[in-house]
Amino acid sequence: MLFDDTYKTIVTPVEGFFRDRGSKFLAFAYPIRHEEDTKSYLIALRELHPKAVHHCYAYRLGLDRSHFRANDDGEPSGTAGKPILNTLYAHDITNVLVVVVRYFGGTLLGVPGLINAYKTATEEVLKEAEIVTKHVKDVYRLVYPYEQMNEVMKVIKSFELIPKNQHFDNECSLELEIRKSLLNQVLGKLEKIEYLDLSYEGTI
Repeated sequence: MLFDDTYKTIVTPVEGFFRDRGSKFLAFAYPIRHEEDTKSYLIALRELHPKAVHHCYAYRLGLDRSHFRANDDGEPSGTAGKPILNTLYAHDITNVLVVVVRYFGGTLLGVPGLINAYKTATEEVLKEAEIVTKHVKDVYRLVYPYEQMNEVMKVIKSFELIPKNQHFDNECSLELEIRKSLLNQVLGKLEKIEYLDLSYEGTI
């Protein structure tokens, strides 16, 4: 298969904790779909922990390593966001935001100490997470005459697809979530059906 359409992510938000020489590192992991999702979580954590000295974070989106961000939030460059991000890569998970909130304990940890603290806090929060394998899917809307129902359903059954938002009348419509790896095969069959209109709705 040329395109691997599977990825691992977390199911629900989780929390973890790490302490080093008085400094407390509270770690929070969230499943995300889009970059915009990160903003509300970051704002909420700043409101919850206004006295924390740093809110460092990293997120990764998509299947490749090109869509990510790491933020040190005032810690020495490369000591916070990058260790968090590298831990996401090490666990091979994506569509995840991890924020580590630090309360300073009075003792400087130094560069190696900070890198270790942010990495360990991320490890701790991911231990709490339920990690699942998901598939990248494209969503298509089908519109067709009632007479073509059997042909449409035959294709749906042969690929074990689950139709959603179905509407049956003289003109019928439904939505299909199709795995990327099956896309060409499914669309090839559907496009042979007369009077069927296909429209791309997005990727999930």
